[in-house]
Amino acid sequence: MTIEKQMKEKLSIVKIGGNIIEDANALDAFLQLFSKLEGKKILVHGGGKRATSVAAKLGIESKMVNGRRITDADTLEVITMVYGGLVNKNIVAKLQALHMDAIGLTGADVNSIKSDKRPVKEIDFGFVGDVKAVAHNSIDKLIQANFTPVFCAITHDGNGQLLNTNADTITSQVAVGMSELYETSIYYCFELNGVLENINDKNSVIKNIDSKIYKHLLEKGVIADGMLPKLENCFDALNKGVANIHMGNTAMLTQENDNFTTITL
Repeated sequence: MTIEKQMKEKLSIVKIGGNIIEDANALDAFLQLFSKLEGKKILVHGGGKRATSVAAKLGIESKMVNGRRITDADTLEVITMVYGGLVNKNIVAKLQALHMDAIGLTGADVNSIKSDKRPVKEIDFGFVGDVKAVAHNSIDKLIQANFTPVFCAITHDGNGQLLNTNADTITSQVAVGMSELYETSIYYCFELNGVLENINDKNSVIKNIDSKIYKHLLEKGVIADGMLPKLENCFDALNKGVANIHMGNTAMLTQENDNFTTITL
């Protein structure tokens, strides 16, 4: 480890999914834990379930392919309203009540996250963006002013077009960008306790995964289905400068809990 990396201040980037957002009690409990997390931090959230619900009320059909949302012009309007408005500002207001000076953002704000519209191949995903640049210095100005950034899953292309972007990807790309300035750690909060040895046993958490263990788990078929792209993204982020990545339920944000998965190189 270089002296420069040893001297870097720590920054935590925490991502929460739709199931936490949809459960008012779970969201309140998470935000309590997040507010007590020591040091500088960034929160990233999705909101797909709420967007699907609001779209249905407006008579707009939500189309999904392999778990990915097709974002036409009408759907993009709903996503912008729900992610950037309803969900984001609700979270920001709750954090203010917990005495955190949070600021809600899309990737368009302070030009923080730029994306390219995903090219049409077998599937036309519409107004979906793939992250190409994170303005780490701009984001850091907010952090240095003692604001806590709260990013929703919307980016922009630099030419006035907003784009729907996967929240897991935003999390990893922001962490990679901020690793220029900080020792960054990612916390992916979801329903499970972590990566499981046996999907039918919620307590079979694999506490540590490095590249060697990962290869072994792949060969055994332990890592498969939806967890496969998640872990591929994790190792990509680690190879690009992120210090470590944690996966588990929200209790991993407390110092008392060690029952979650940590991923390192």
